Amino acid sequence: MMVTMELTHLTMYMSAEFIKENKIADLYELDQHAGNIIPRLYLLITVGVVYIKSKECSRKDILQDLVEMCRGVQHPLRGLFLRNFLLTSTRDVLPDVDDTSADTGTVDDSIDFILLNFSEMNKLWVRMQHQGHSRDRTKREQERLELKILVGTNLERLSRLEGVTVSKYQNHVLPAILKQLINCKDSIAQEYLMDCIIQVFPDEFHLKTLDIFLDTCCQPQGAVNVRNILISKIGRLSNYAQADPNNIPEDIKLFEIFSGKVTQIIQSRTEMPPEDILALQSALIKLALNVYPTETGYVDQVLQNSFNIFEEDKSRAKGCSSELSRMLRVPVDHYQDILTILQLEHFTPLFSFLDHRVRKELCVYITEHVIQSDTYIDSHDQVDLFLTMMACLISDQPDQPKEPEDPEDFEIQQSLVGRVVHQMTSSVPDQQFLILNMCKKHLLNGGDKRIQYTLPSLVFRAMELCRVYFELREEDEKWEKKVCKILQYINSLLSALVKAEYWDLALRLFLQSALICDLMGIQTAETIAYEFVSRAFAIYEEEVSDSKAQLVAISLIIATFERTVNFSEENHEPLRSQCLRASSKLLKKPDQCRAVSLCAHIYWSGKNRENEGSAMNETKRVLDSMKKAVRISNQCMEPSVQVQLFVELLNKYIYFLDNGCTDVTQAMISQLVGKIRDDMPGLEAGEATNQIVQHFNSTLAYIKSKHGMEFPAS
Repeated sequence: MMVTMELTHLTMYMSAEFIKENKIADLYELDQHAGNIIPRLYLLITVGVVYIKSKECSRKDILQDLVEMCRGVQHPLRGLFLRNFLLTSTRDVLPDVDDTSADTGTVDDSIDFILLNFSEMNKLWVRMQHQGHSRDRTKREQERLELKILVGTNLERLSRLEGVTVSKYQNHVLPAILKQLINCKDSIAQEYLMDCIIQVFPDEFHLKTLDIFLDTCCQPQGAVNVRNILISKIGRLSNYAQADPNNIPEDIKLFEIFSGKVTQIIQSRTEMPPEDILALQSALIKLALNVYPTETGYVDQVLQNSFNIFEEDKSRAKGCSSELSRMLRVPVDHYQDILTILQLEHFTPLFSFLDHRVRKELCVYITEHVIQSDTYIDSHDQVDLFLTMMACLISDQPDQPKEPEDPEDFEIQQSLVGRVVHQMTSSVPDQQFLILNMCKKHLLNGGDKRIQYTLPSLVFRAMELCRVYFELREEDEKWEKKVCKILQYINSLLSALVKAEYWDLALRLFLQSALICDLMGIQTAETIAYEFVSRAFAIYEEEVSDSKAQLVAISLIIATFERTVNFSEENHEPLRSQCLRASSKLLKKPDQCRAVSLCAHIYWSGKNRENEGSAMNETKRVLDSMKKAVRISNQCMEPSVQVQLFVELLNKYIYFLDNGCTDVTQAMISQLVGKIRDDMPGLEAGEATNQIVQHFNSTLAYIKSKHGMEFPAS
């Protein structure tokens, strides 16, 4: 480095001194008589550059003389640095015009000079590989990689010549480079130089010479990583086309050219690793997406080729699930639309080459994409394709591991399936019912462990469809029959949950479905609603054994029944009687008290068809229920629980008084307040007692503000 810097100063000195005295030719001649060849050639190059600048001799002749004299150094390392010095020293004096009449030379002379220098440097660089002992092979390869830029500089200098046109590049420059590249038969040189060609020359040049370059890619040594070369080439032209679609002429079928060559290379290189095959196919997909975004057929063609390759030799697919998954994610990320993915005929078949874990991860990824992009799948055929694609999430697979899956991961995955059901929506009600049936067909294959997460979504989607038909009842004469079919559909889903022994979930959905049936207001729907409520009662009586769960369940049943409006008296009476009987049979007295007091609401605000939507307002039955609740609370042995129940019942009495129940009198309220005050002093001090006192005082304050009633302390 220091020597070249000093030689640069020498050049400046000679340019100032010797040119004036016209002695540069003599100095050039004298220098050739120096004893040692390496110093002689460095000095000769230095003097030669000054000689060219003096314009005393033909530039072409001097350049030819210098490049030929450098053949005298055949030591690889010394020769490389010498020729690199020649190239850098002459960079400002190379002719760059296309005028053949010029005495100073033309751009063709510069091309020949650089190509000859490149050829010799490449030979020296390759020769380094074959010097020394075989045990030092790795060390030599590392040294060569460190020196590769010296050879590549020749190509970079060629690309900077403005006189190098597309025609010259196509007919002269590239063939000469490729000839040297093939003849050297060195994998390191071939891979590096092909990458240099891709990087240093303009995109327009690559387009015109695409066939020549790709044909050469089939010829390098087997150790050459053709994958990296092709991916780099595809990426370069893909970015060029993406910058401006008009950059690619219509007569150049970019995708078809690359696809054909890639297929040819894969077929000819049977030893090519599957990872390399998939990397090439991924690059082709990206090319198709960037250059031909509307041509989904190109993407599907790549997927088909990939499928055929692995189908012919399934051993190639082993161990490359991650690479195949990455390839399949490329169109998913680009399109952001599951409907377009479903149009790719060969997308789903490639799933068969993924191992179970990677396949499931990909399904989760696609499902999350559908939810996040808020894409709606609006036909039952598309739903069928999508759920078939998601099979490893929906049902057990033959290749899944025998050990149980992590419960938390399993729950997350099945919750995703439940959420994606809401993306399967059509604006046409009849089509929506077909979609729901298709979902049912697939999701029921999930087994008992999955349906608790997936079927509720279907039930609520079916309920929503019932409301849609109800709103369209003036336009669709067959709406009642269609609603009945949907209700039967819901019943079949809930029966599956009952069979799988998800009692609590089934009970809640039966009650919710009963409300939907009641909303329809038709005779057939009433029959189904009665069936739903009765099945909820059956679950409560036969399957719910925990006392807390029993109170929650009967409270839900009572609340649901209180909201119904279209039951006939014939069906309404046995159901409300059953609610009261079930409440009275609860194991714990506090639970009995609370449930019985809830039944009072059925007799007050409950509705049936005979009342034409008006509240029943049966004051006597309300009062009977409240008195029974008071009697039950008197049977509680725990003082704090008893007082708490009294306070709750006091609030119930106030509610009915506020809403016009004439049988509830101020005397009843005063009597209950007195009872609470009598029992309050006997409670043990504590947080629970403080809450009871606060609740009671708040109730008294409300009574005073609302009804003007005061209860002086005794």
